[in-house]
Amino acid sequence: MYDDFYGLSGKPFQLTPDPAFWFDTGTHRKAMAYLTYGLSEGEGFIVITGEPGAGKTTLLGHVLSTIDPARLNVIRLVTTQLEPEDLLQVIASGLGTDPAGLSKAQLLSAIERGLHAVARAGRRTLLVVDEAQSLPLSAIEELRMLSNFQAGGHALLQIFLLGQPEFRERLQGSGRVEQLRQRVIAMHHLDPMEAHEVEPYIVHRLSLVGWNGRPDFTPEAIEALHRWSGGVPRRLNLLMSRVLLMGGVEEIERFDAAEIDAVGVELAEDVGHSEEAEEHVPAAAPSPDTARPARGVLHAVPSPGSAQTAELAALNDRIAKLEARLADQDETLRRVLMLLVDWVEGEERRPNIDRLRGNAA
Repeated sequence: MYDDFYGLSGKPFQLTPDPAFWFDTGTHRKAMAYLTYGLSEGEGFIVITGEPGAGKTTLLGHVLSTIDPARLNVIRLVTTQLEPEDLLQVIASGLGTDPAGLSKAQLLSAIERGLHAVARAGRRTLLVVDEAQSLPLSAIEELRMLSNFQAGGHALLQIFLLGQPEFRERLQGSGRVEQLRQRVIAMHHLDPMEAHEVEPYIVHRLSLVGWNGRPDFTPEAIEALHRWSGGVPRRLNLLMSRVLLMGGVEEIERFDAAEIDAVGVELAEDVGHSEEAEEHVPAAAPSPDTARPARGVLHAVPSPGSAQTAELAALNDRIAKLEARLADQDETLRRVLMLLVDWVEGEERRPNIDRLRGNAA
């Protein structure tokens, strides 16, 4: 819908990783440097970690797209808590061996023969393991053993491990993987994008699908996009897809922070993160109840500045009313105290008056 309205040739913010939309942020540039260095070494383990949606799979796709298949045989594996024997079967299949019915010893022999065959053809073998945090310790140890295969003093297998932050912590904190850790020649953690990288990222993706300046985004909108997404590419893609969808429906040509906040609140509510919504909406922004505009009146949402002015005026009015009530209460209390003093003094004079009357009688 929105691609037609804005004249785009495709959807620039799909959630499916696409190397064609690769964008070189600072942290991804570092990761590429580590990966390039690791490939040049041709041995050991290279570890890349990052939060879900940080761009690990997109990074991997970009790297693999630059590799000459005539020089490198790539076996790619997305783990789902594979046990060691299952892992060996997948690797054997990637080397052209049917693993059906083979024992573990036979699988290891088949893998070694396959690695030698690839090496004799003038190629190296790269094993890429995605979601490595799901690997049990026994499978990690099996990978370490596979990295021992050599020919003529050169490693036959190099291994890339991609995982979530807990995998990095696991490698750094557990003595049980010390031998594997010693073979890690490069490790990098993908950080979220910096605030100044959000706008170039958006422009880059939009430009790949024929963006001609429609829609436009204010600096405040860019800041809100970073705030709501935390700089995580997948979150930003999801947010931008919903923003553009709303823009296509409401025919919005220029987005401001109010529209981004409205979509951010909706997304947070969709996944049940109301606390996250309250945390991301700035104090000057509309409350969650008013941030979602009715169709056709989106531009009537007040800007953060005007909302702050209205809230301040209402607060001042409430303070003035409270002060007036306190003044009235003070006056009433003063009168009550005066009456009380008069009554006490009257009670103290009454015995003397009664005595005087008695004497007169």
